[in-house]
Amino acid sequence: MKKQKINDPFINLVLNEEEQLIEQALENEEYEDVSNFDETKKMLEEAASQHLKLNTSKPITIRVNQLDLIKVKAKAKKNNIPYQTLLGSLINQYADGRVSLVL
Repeated sequence: MKKQKINDPFINLVLNEEEQLIEQALENEEYEDVSNFDETKKMLEEAASQHLKLNTSKPITIRVNQLDLIKVKAKAKKNNIPYQTLLGSLINQYADGRVSLVL
């Protein structure tokens, strides 16, 4: 019977400076208990939940000039991506300030 290899994800783990400081503090028992652990945990769980919600897609309905839509679909096809992906990318780039709009 062959002996199974055990995958240890920590074998070649390299910690950054902050992670090294945390590990040293834990080893030296230099950490502090949180006095209001349950409240802090609830707050962090809520923050994580809100962060996940903000990074999900939301379907929208918009009116678009038919000729513009045909042009967008053609450009998307040329780049081998769905036109919704192209539109979503344009919205994202505009929202992040990487693309400007001339009105």
